[in-house]
Formats: sequence, C-alpha cells, structure tokens
Amino acid sequence: MNIAQSTTWSQRFETALHPLIAEFNASIGFDIELLEYDLTGSQAHAAMLAHVGILTEPERDQIQQGLETIRQEYRQGQFNPGIAEEDVHFAVEHRLIELIGDIGKKLHTARSRNDQVGTDIRLYLRDQIQQIRQQLRQLQRVLLTLADQHIETLIPGYTHLQRAQPLSLAHHLLAYFEMAQRDWCRLGDVLGRVNISPLGCGALAGTTFPIDRQYTAQQLGFEQIYANSLDGVSDRDFAIEFAGAASLIMVHLSRLSEEIIFWASEEFGFVTLKDSCATGSSIMPQKKNPDVPELVRGKTGRVFGHLQGLLTLMKGLPLAYNKDLQEDKEALFDTVKTVRGCLSAMTILLAEGLEFRPQRLAAAVAEDFSNATDVADYLAAKGVPFREAYNLVGKVVKTSLAANKLLKDLTLDEWQALHPAFAADIYAAIAPRQVVAARNSAGGTGFDQVRQALQQAHQTVAAD
Repeated sequence: MNIAQSTTWSQRFETALHPLIAEFNASIGFDIELLEYDLTGSQAHAAMLAHVGILTEPERDQIQQGLETIRQEYRQGQFNPGIAEEDVHFAVEHRLIELIGDIGKKLHTARSRNDQVGTDIRLYLRDQIQQIRQQLRQLQRVLLTLADQHIETLIPGYTHLQRAQPLSLAHHLLAYFEMAQRDWCRLGDVLGRVNISPLGCGALAGTTFPIDRQYTAQQLGFEQIYANSLDGVSDRDFAIEFAGAASLIMVHLSRLSEEIIFWASEEFGFVTLKDSCATGSSIMPQKKNPDVPELVRGKTGRVFGHLQGLLTLMKGLPLAYNKDLQEDKEALFDTVKTVRGCLSAMTILLAEGLEFRPQRLAAAVAEDFSNATDVADYLAAKGVPFREAYNLVGKVVKTSLAANKLLKDLTLDEWQALHPAFAADIYAAIAPRQVVAARNSAGGTGFDQVRQALQQAHQTVAAD
C-alpha cells in the first residue's frame, strides 16, 4: 500500500477505497493546476504557525524549504503525482514528509483541506484576473491603434442589420473599446471579492489553536478575511461572479467576431483577411475562411455553460463544505483558459490579421439611403416640424426607389417640387462625410467628437 492509501485517512477506516471509487473521487488530474498556489499558501501557513509559537523557527524554515524544493521539482517536471495522492493538497503533504520527515506532518496543524482549497482557488483566480485585465488593456491598445488610423474612414452603420446612418470607423471601433473598459472595471470589482482569505476557517467552525488569520492574509496579499468560518469554506460567489464577468467578455468578443465575419464576406467586402489569420477549404481553393472569429464565437458557449454549471452546482448546497465543490475547478480553469485564448487570438487578428478597405467602405456609404435622416434634419432646421419632415422624406425615398435613384441623384427642381425649403445646399448636407461630421453631439460619431473620445481613451489606458 502506498503512502497516500495508508495515511490519507484516520484509523476510522479499515480498508482502502475501491480502485474505481478512488479514481472517481480523485481530483489530482485537474487540481494540479493549483500546485504552486498551494505551495505559496502552505508557506504562509507555516510562517503563521511559527509566528504564534506552534512551530519553532527551525521547523518553519525546514518546512518552507521543503515546499520550495517541491516547487522546483514541479517546474522541472520531476514531481508528477497520480491518482493515489487523490488531490494536490495531499500530494504536496506526502512529498513534503518524504523530503523532511515527521516535521512535515506538522504543516496541517490548524488547517483543513476545506479552507486550504478555498485559499488556493482565490490565489489562482486573483492571479488570472490580473492577467486577463492586462490582456483587455492590450486589446484596447490595438483597437486604439486602428481607430487612430481610421478617424475619417466611413463605414455604414446598421440597426436591425439594415443600413441606418454612416459612421466614422474609429467611432465603431471605440464602441468595442468601451465594452472592454467595462469588462476591465467589472473584473476589478470581482477581484475585491476574490481577495478575501478563508485560511484559518478550518473545516467549518474555526480551530482551537491560537492562530493569527490576519497574519496569513497579510502574508498572502489578501485585503481581508472571511468573518464567518461557515461562509469562508463554502462560498463560491466569487467564482460565479468571475464566470459572469468572463461571459460578458465573451459576449463582446463574439459580437465583434460576428461583425468581422460579415465584413470579410464577398457581400460586404469591408476587410481583407491576411493569410496569417485565415485558413482555406479542403476542396474549394478560392476560399479564405475567418476561422479566428468563428472559433471565438463558438467558444462563447463554453463559458456560458460553465456559468450555468456553477450556478447549478451551488443552488442546493447546505452549509458548509460538500464534495460537490470539487466540480468548481474544471469550470474555472476552462473559463480562464478559454477567455485568455480568445483575447489573445482576437488581439492578434485585429493587429495583424485583417486590413480595412477604405475605398470599398466609402463606396458602401454612397450606395444607400442612410442620409435620409439628414434630409429630415435639414428641413427641421429650416422650420419644418420634424414629424412632417420625417413623413415627407419617407415619401421621397419611396419615389426615389421607384425611379431607381439615390437621394444625391435628385435634381434641385425635384427637391423643390417636394418642398420649397430645399435649396442647393441640400447636396452638401447629405454628402456622407458631412452626414458624419454633423453628428457632433457628445458621444456622437462626428469627427471632432471621435478625436476627443480617442484622446480620453488613450489617457485611460495610459493611467495603469
């Protein structure tokens, strides 16, 4: 019998687990992801035990050095625990005892796996949130670089996927900058509730030992400790919040992906995909497929599923810890992996993998009736009630469609026959560039507003 089978449980148990049950019960196959966080938490716990006199300083040093040895073994591929160790926590403890002997058995004093795993997950997620926020910033910087290049590039704007009004392409890109900014801020809010220490809550009721929970919290960089031990070992609100924030990141990436897929189609032709970020067809040699945005769009469902899974996991759990909570880790790990991978791929795609086609975009905004609202605004500015002007312009569009004409093709006589308020300046008023420039209200697509928005956005990312 190996060390895990012989020492994992107390003398309450007379036989080892059935091999299939042991495999079913084990989490080492995935919670090995937490190993370095477990080592860090254990080093802080050993320091606290010495701080309150439960360990001597030499014992503390020996334990901490042993834990550091395990860290190096793991990084060098020399520490690969299997199912016999059940989980990462037992794996570390067993290896520590192998390295330093009976002193290693003192590490688990005043600690349960319940508060230990809660600490590890929070350390892991805190680290990952900080890295995801950095990735969001990098995505924002790429969006700003593109926006700087395309302030006066025009693009059709849509509502209901129907041509609505022309826009500055920079304004369109800055909409995604704002979404990413909310994501960045939202993760910052979640981080505050991740960064609370459960260490010292024990199995569920605290401990009889004179521990110092504030000391370990400070050692590990936690901002505060859980005020209730039951809550401390069973809370996974922070994980659900993270999954919710991650789902919104994926919503935003998926929306952008959808637009890029449209833009890259022959029907739109607004962007050209570069070979570095596109693939071909196995039987149609002419094709260039937008695999990156399609995969991002598809992977969004994975993250949504993990959010639903975590909510379902928690909804019926009585206090305090239950083995069900083992299922939180794979959902969290895959959410982190998926979000980070999608952010990296989308950032590369925007920075290196596509090129906008300004001439095609300019032609697109000149081929429709998206300047119709500006005709109504033109009349309203000359004293015609807007609703009257609105109805009149609807009639103009209908007549023009019947004649196979655009508004710009109407003669001045045709305009004035519709309403005497029309004058020669109507042509300048409905020119696409003027249509965009005129929308200079705060937050609008007018070029002056876009330049101000870009300046503010640059200041936002530079403030970190």
